[in-house]
Amino acid sequence: MSFADLGLSDELLKAVADAGYTEPTPIQAQAIPAVLMMKDLIGIAQTGTGKTASFVLPMIDVLASGRRRARMPRSLILEPTRELAAQVAENFEKYGANHDLKMALLIGGVQMGDQLKALDEGCDVLIATPGRLMDLFERGKIMLNGCELLVIDEADRMLDMGFIPDIEFICDKLPTTRQTMLFSATMPPVIKKLADKFLTNPKQIEVSRAASANENITAFKVMMTPRKKHEALKWFLHNDNVGTAIVFSNKKVTVRDLAKKLKRDGFKVGEIHGDMDQSSRIAELELFKSGAINILVASDVAARGLDIKGVSHVFNYDTPWHPDDYVHRVGRTGRAGAKGRAFTFVTAADAEAISNVEKLTGGKIDEYKPGSPAGSVEGKPVPKKAASKSEDLQIDASKQDSAPKERSDKPRRAPRKPRASKDDAPAAQVSEAQPSEPKPTRRAVSDKKPERAKRPYRDHDTTPIEPGEWNGPLPGFLDVSAL
Repeated sequence: MSFADLGLSDELLKAVADAGYTEPTPIQAQAIPAVLMMKDLIGIAQTGTGKTASFVLPMIDVLASGRRRARMPRSLILEPTRELAAQVAENFEKYGANHDLKMALLIGGVQMGDQLKALDEGCDVLIATPGRLMDLFERGKIMLNGCELLVIDEADRMLDMGFIPDIEFICDKLPTTRQTMLFSATMPPVIKKLADKFLTNPKQIEVSRAASANENITAFKVMMTPRKKHEALKWFLHNDNVGTAIVFSNKKVTVRDLAKKLKRDGFKVGEIHGDMDQSSRIAELELFKSGAINILVASDVAARGLDIKGVSHVFNYDTPWHPDDYVHRVGRTGRAGAKGRAFTFVTAADAEAISNVEKLTGGKIDEYKPGSPAGSVEGKPVPKKAASKSEDLQIDASKQDSAPKERSDKPRRAPRKPRASKDDAPAAQVSEAQPSEPKPTRRAVSDKKPERAKRPYRDHDTTPIEPGEWNGPLPGFLDVSAL
């Protein structure tokens, strides 16, 4: 099947071909004809399946005819984050190159001047985050009664961010005869209730099981203690053929601190989190897309909607608190048919969180084992040098465990024969005649020797790291005996 089979206009087909696409993805093949027929739609699809184009492309043809009016957008797309809204705007600019359509972008963190100007000139497509849209609506700067088409994107993320009341308010202000599309990676009860309330006889499309794992992504969990995380990340960045990587953390303060540490370690690193203004976020993303930096440390603000080509690795520096976030984090790699690898650092405190992730994705996540086929990089095993060091560590550990036992046996050997006395009496007679001589004292001293011998024997995981070296390719962070 080609895009020409979906009923799109020639102008739109040319824009799609110029963008380098020839065949639609499964969700595009099912959603585009339904949207062109003006049907309500529920689309359930994991990230990276081409979901955005499945509503952008048909909307361009639907809106091709009609007249725009000031402050009264003809269509509305609601996005949970600024980054995702900007991503959808880029898609409209790319695919709408051959159409005379005006677009306005309403997001927080930037000045309202240009946004208000775009609204005053009239727009066919309004892409907005709920917060900024509510702000302008309450100021009387925008009217929603002319909106013919509504898209609620990333609905489950909207739920997580507390936007459902705002969405309900906005939907109540729109015409009841509108066409509505709702897209989500999962369908929790609250989202199902929202769909039942605001969609009319919708067609439901599910291109894959909700929250299922992308087959192009090889995912691992790495068991470790919290103190080993930074060393573990450095090791993977050096040893796992990392091209470009996004490192996710649950906390903004961790994002800032980790970015600083990695910069000190010599990596080309950028950061993006909720405390940054929009211009700074865009600047960091542009550096990452251009290759000026190849590692981006981010909070979940960047987990959804960012379509960045060539991300080879995703690292969950912190196991996500919400299992849905795991799906969207790892979805930043393995996009558009490319292969990707994802590593989740798991501590003892993350047992429940990783269990919830595995329940959602429907299977156990493999534990990373260097040197095994699953732990190899694109079929290449861990270097022999790495394996030999890991073997050495295991051998040393076994020797250390057995050494104290061998020494403790020494005092149990038969005592040395006493020296002959000055009057040349036989040794046996001396022993009987002087039972309280220093012999017991010498035996008592020998009994304490095994205790002293135990002091230098420590677990190999605490052996000091040699300068310039990182504890071997079977790294210390993989020793889970302390968990």
